[in-house]
Amino acid sequence: MTSHSDLTIRLRRAAFNRALADADLNAIGPLLAQNAVLVTGTDSAVISGRKAQLLAWKREFTAPARTIYTRTPETVTTSSVEPIALEHGRWQGVTAGTDQSVASGTYTAKWRNIDADWVIEAEIYLTLA
Repeated sequence: MTSHSDLTIRLRRAAFNRALADADLNAIGPLLAQNAVLVTGTDSAVISGRKAQLLAWKREFTAPARTIYTRTPETVTTSSVEPIALEHGRWQGVTAGTDQSVASGTYTAKWRNIDADWVIEAEIYLTLA
């Protein structure tokens, strides 16, 4: 059975995927906590803070051969003692306009419920292919 929080997080992840596909920075901002941290899958670069992540996505969106990333949640575990949850799943990057995969792997994301909205606090990616 899927809890309300689980479903909400999965819907927000789907919204994040749509924003990445549409290169929509305005839709990404509200999905990230102010101090969100992202650890990339290949070189473990740390992108710290919402502003830094939006800048990184802006650069990605204007790249000549843009990669579109999709995250597919497999599990969402919600804490019973704090307003937090952990999402785990698979990710894939494909070249825009094609089905050509350029990278893929697994990820984990920590979400926090702040002012009735679930936002991403931290994400860590592992590149497997």
